[in-house]
Amino acid sequence: MPRSPARAIVRLLAVLSLVALPAGPAVAAAAPVSRPAAVVDVMIKDFAFDPSSVTVHPGDTVRWINKGGTDHTSTSDTGLWDSLRIAPGESFRRTFGTAGTFPYHCAIHPSMKGTVTVR
Repeated sequence: MPRSPARAIVRLLAVLSLVALPAGPAVAAAAPVSRPAAVVDVMIKDFAFDPSSVTVHPGDTVRWINKGGTDHTSTSDTGLWDSLRIAPGESFRRTFGTAGTFPYHCAIHPSMKGTVTVR
């Protein structure tokens, strides 16, 4: 008995539709949520960093603003950065790219200490 071409095409389409089905339930991959980089302010006043400890995300910037009446610095304890002198009314910025804990101090007034935590 000869096979009809129409019947062969129907069988082929049926097989192809089964092959094209996913092996398991379809799950949409969640796209990572992006957020704009933040700027976190640390005020320098009364011979202290306020707040003395901040937590930021990779890509965020910390801005130290001198609200006092004398020069100060933001100097990494490990040498990663040094603002040099920040005059009253001036500021210094640093963008943090990697996770970690970064202690810092004022090189002019060593009792002034702070920490930036990046998570």
